[in-house]
Amino acid sequence: MSGRHNFIIAIDGFSSCGKSTLAKALAKKLKFAFIDSGAMYRAVTLYFIRHEIALDDQEAIENALKDIHIDFIPNAIKTEIHLNDEDISEEIRQMYISDKVSDVSAIKAVRLAMVAQQQKLGSRRNIIMDGRDIGTTVFPDADLKIFMTADPKVRAARRYLELTEKGEDVTLEEVVENLSTRDRIDSTRAESPLRQAEDAIVLDNSNLTPEQQLHFVEEEYLKAKAAKAQS
Repeated sequence: MSGRHNFIIAIDGFSSCGKSTLAKALAKKLKFAFIDSGAMYRAVTLYFIRHEIALDDQEAIENALKDIHIDFIPNAIKTEIHLNDEDISEEIRQMYISDKVSDVSAIKAVRLAMVAQQQKLGSRRNIIMDGRDIGTTVFPDADLKIFMTADPKVRAARRYLELTEKGEDVTLEEVVENLSTRDRIDSTRAESPLRQAEDAIVLDNSNLTPEQQLHFVEEEYLKAKAAKAQS
């Protein structure tokens, strides 16, 4: 275990496995700070789209990254994601962002910039961070690593329901295609690909309720906490 005094929980896994939902619930239960790394890449994607940044224009990308400032602002209801002081929490969940975010997050300069911000956020306080490469790249010394997965059909159904409840005009077939494409890009990109850390605990939640998932990770947290205290 790390010699850090703060406790870091890394939750990685595929798209639409409920990583953020679990991480938020766990953070609330443990009174940890929650950092949604995926939201950071979505924020960058939104900025690139708005400013028409070509994904093959390295100079434009690096200049744009200098002007991107992302904050997590908690309020009484939820934690808002701010891009340069604008609340973009709802906008970044739109399908047009989902269609582009894996391509943007595969860019080395983007990942380096976001990893630096993420590591700074987790340098002093107890945090739970979810994403694709938290336990492998961002915090390889995390005190507890969870790798989430679920049956692709279950993931697609969950994502479709989430989008349609928000009023999005999307078909289940489009969601299936989007998730399949994102899985392929996330798992095969050269920079920090999605993979299970060797010391991560697998959580397949295909048939688990949110309460069951929370209980599972709470139990693992108590084991990791005890191990850290003894190290």
